[in-house]
Amino acid sequence: MASDDRWLERFRLELAWFTGQAVLRSRGAGAILRFQHVRPRRRGAFQPLRESEISPQFLDRAIHALKRWGYDFLGMDDVCRRAVTLPQNRRFVALTFDGANKDLISFAYPVLARHAVPFTIYVPTAFPDGVGEAWWLGLERMIARESRINLMMGEKEQRFTVTGNAEKQALFSFVESWLRSLPPADLSAAIADLCTRYRVDLAALSREASMDWEDLARLAADPLVTVGSATVNYPILANMKDAAALREMTMGKAVAEAAFDREIRHLAFRSAIARLSGAATSSWRRRPALPAPSRPSRASWMRRGAPICAHCRGFPGTAGYNHCACCVCWCPELPSRR
Repeated sequence: MASDDRWLERFRLELAWFTGQAVLRSRGAGAILRFQHVRPRRRGAFQPLRESEISPQFLDRAIHALKRWGYDFLGMDDVCRRAVTLPQNRRFVALTFDGANKDLISFAYPVLARHAVPFTIYVPTAFPDGVGEAWWLGLERMIARESRINLMMGEKEQRFTVTGNAEKQALFSFVESWLRSLPPADLSAAIADLCTRYRVDLAALSREASMDWEDLARLAADPLVTVGSATVNYPILANMKDAAALREMTMGKAVAEAAFDREIRHLAFRSAIARLSGAATSSWRRRPALPAPSRPSRASWMRRGAPICAHCRGFPGTAGYNHCACCVCWCPELPSRR
């Protein structure tokens, strides 16, 4: 309980920093919170992905706190509408979940349904099809089991000896950062080589960790759930050529629309930045146009790096960005203010 209290206090303080008290009092504001894993705490010292997960109890306490602080819970359609309307006195919060992870329906959805709050899920369509590669899980499993690891980095073979938890954590961070820098084809080849060498069944790990289409259909039937696209294979788009990145986004949207028989208006995509410190982050979801550098994070709250707007040429936080509806999402109800 003491640990949860510390998490809740940190959550409150960082949310206050992100939204800005002066802005809240004068114009009204909101936050888009991104969650990745919601599941009970696991045993074991080596958990390099622990910073990207929260417990169901923490999610429950966070929702209680947000209600107590007077936030309006909105789906992404309503967030986009509020973004281009006159400022309101009440603050809003949007809860979003990336990656279509199995723990969403197993542990997060019961909490969200009990509170009757809207939320948005972003689906990378290769994963419910059973062909997505959760390479970070394969890397975690491999380092957890092995003490001597050989890895081809470029044309040179690197050898690592890791015995203690600290060394394993450091190796995971090092290799993960390197993998994140690779184009998708090279990343897939590198993780396939590692998993083959050390007998890790990446396909089974990925299928076990992801929802299938039946799970997603159950969520999509809930009127409080908004479904968005997270491309097809969930790659880091900044590492791809423009044509390939556009194909990923277009195909992800088309597959999701066919699967859910509805228009998909929102997109989330992975950033090239290092894995975030903290369990939840605020994120801007908007229509990609041209590549742009990622913005730095501050504590566990950040605005996700995203492309420059093709119309206003602005970044998040600039005057042009604040007045350009096309930056918010694919929503056709929003005017394109050129």
